[in-house]
Amino acid sequence: MGYEYARESKDIRDKSEDEKKLELIVNIIKTRDDLENASNNYEFAEGDLIDYFLYEIKANQAKLDYLLGKAKKNGIELNIIDSFSLKNKNVI
Repeated sequence: MGYEYARESKDIRDKSEDEKKLELIVNIIKTRDDLENASNNYEFAEGDLIDYFLYEIKANQAKLDYLLGKAKKNGIELNIIDSFSLKNKNVI
C-alpha cells in the first residue's frame, strides 16, 4: 500500500523574504526558550537525566548560535528578538 502525505506548509521556495525572516525569528525565539527550559531542568536533574539535559543544552546552544549567525547575515536586528517570548504570545 502506498501512502500519500499532505503538504503541511509552504515549500521554502514558495515563501517570500519576509516570511523567511519571520520563520527565522520564530525559530530563534523557540530555540532560546528551549535552551532556557533545558538549563532550568538541569538544575534539578538527577542520575541519567543530568547527561540528557547537558546534551539538550549543548544541542540548543549550537542551534541558537547557527540561527543567530544566519539572522545577522540576513540583516535582522537581534535586539528586537530579545524583546519577544513565545510563552507570552501566540506566535506559533
